[in-house]
This record gives sequence, structure tokens and C-alpha cells, in this order.
Amino acid sequence: MAKQNHSKIQMRSIPFQMNPVTENKRIDTQYYVEGYATTFKPYVLYRDYAGNDVYELIERSSLDNADMSDIIFQFDHGGMVYARTSNGSLIVEVDEHGLFVAADLGRTEAAKRLYDSIQAGMVTQMSWRYMVDEESYDRDKKMWTTRKVSKIYDVSAVSIPANDQTSIEARAKSLMDEERVKKENEKKRERLSLLLQIKEAIN
Repeated sequence: MAKQNHSKIQMRSIPFQMNPVTENKRIDTQYYVEGYATTFKPYVLYRDYAGNDVYELIERSSLDNADMSDIIFQFDHGGMVYARTSNGSLIVEVDEHGLFVAADLGRTEAAKRLYDSIQAGMVTQMSWRYMVDEESYDRDKKMWTTRKVSKIYDVSAVSIPANDQTSIEARAKSLMDEERVKKENEKKRERLSLLLQIKEAIN
């Protein structure tokens, strides 16, 4: 299992699970939505060069010490803020299922328009942006596992669902580099073994 300790910002999109709710609301507003930005179940992250599904799993414990002090709710991870935890219009918390999100999208006219788009089914995906400090890769299972998240920056409704291709390409390159080094080491061992055999034959 390849383990990587580093810090880099990731973005992940999943099928939208945030919907308008009328009962048992966590925030008192008629523009209330709730759902999950991510879950703790494995999902397909991308396909490798051979066409095989590569999975990702967010461990529940990876969020234990994550900084969630001021998370914002955006659209397409850009510019305008529609809700945020620091003013009480956004709730983001970890439960047994995943990263729960509840938002009041009634504080501004722009937020109300986003609520209408969600209610009409025009916005159907959700994404979250976070800092990964530790992750690992299991070659047999073809699965990346996020083991430590240091900070969550935002949750976002997105128009075009796409995982962070830059980070995926970086991961693929990392694995390719690892394979290259492994093969080079194998060749070195083979050359050394051959030299030892020649030396023994001469002696």
C-alpha cells in the first residue's frame, strides 16, 4: 500500500443529495436545504489508462481534527458566498453517514435564486473543497483512502460535476514515477547479481 503524507487542496463532486426540506429543519427559514457533501462509502474517482475503475474512500476519522471554523457555501466554487457557518446560515457537521450540510439560502436575492434552481432540479451536483494531509493507495483494491483532512474550505453546488483533474493527474504521475523507480531498482539488482556471478566465475 503506497502512503503519501503531504498537504494539497482537493475538490470532489458527488450526485447532489441536498434538497429543500419542510419538516425538522435545523435552521428556521423557508429557503432551507440540507444533505451531504460527501459520504463515507467508496465511490468511483476516475478510470485508469486501462479502463479500470479507481475508487476513493473518505475515512470517517479523517475529519476528526479538520478545521471547520468558517466554511462557506458557494456555486461552482467561485466568487459569491450564499451562506456561511460564521453567521449561522450554514451548518456543516460530521455524522455516521458523511459530511452533513444544512443551509439557509434566503439571506440574499442571489441565494434565493440558487434555492429556486435547486428546487427546480436545475442544479444536481454538489462538491466540497478541502486540504488533504494524508492519504494512501491500495493497488489490489485500486482505491485511494483519505486518512487525514486538515481543513474544509467550502461546500458548493456545481453546474458541471467533475473531480479535480489536476489532482488526479498528479496522483497518476506519482504512481507512474513510483513504478519507474521500482523497475530501475529491479534492473540495478539484476545487474549487481550478474556482476557477482561473473566475479564468482572468474575466481
